[in-house]
Amino acid sequence: MITAEEEYLLIDRILAGDRNLYATLVDKYKSYAYTLAMKVLGNRSDAEEAAQDAFIKAFHYLKGFNKQAKFSTWLYRIVFNTAISYKRKRKPAFQSIENSIVEYSERADNKTEQDDKHTFILKAMAKLNEADRLAIQLFYIKEFSMEEVADMMGQNINTIKVRIHRARLRLADELKVILKQEALTL
Repeated sequence: MITAEEEYLLIDRILAGDRNLYATLVDKYKSYAYTLAMKVLGNRSDAEEAAQDAFIKAFHYLKGFNKQAKFSTWLYRIVFNTAISYKRKRKPAFQSIENSIVEYSERADNKTEQDDKHTFILKAMAKLNEADRLAIQLFYIKEFSMEEVADMMGQNINTIKVRIHRARLRLADELKVILKQEALTL
């Protein structure tokens, strides 16, 4: 694991001409970049392409990186913007029902209950707008601080606090609706 200081020295060496060292930064952040792109795009191949494109953009703009910020925050902002651009360009894909894979397996009641909870939360999250969903995911799932989420999303920290608070309330309301509908089908 590299410290922030070592990361800044690495960036200095890359900017001085040792471009092969950029692979170290890519290796360190590739899974996070992919995860963020996947959360925005919801498609594996698009997420991989967006993350790769974001790393290329980051390399191109590396000389503009301000060392007063964390490199990860700066990079995630690039990944987020790139993924949003891909999403705007992408057309909805049609998936044939014949090509769908149906998975069935017997599970213990506890596992099924956990799967159901996960499914209900995903359904409720899908009802949130993109920015609210991303803020919730970055703060609660990825456990970034409010400041980091604000930096990544390019918004004021107070805006992020309000966004997360309101998103949680909407998420709770959506879960109530989903669970009420689920109860009616039993």
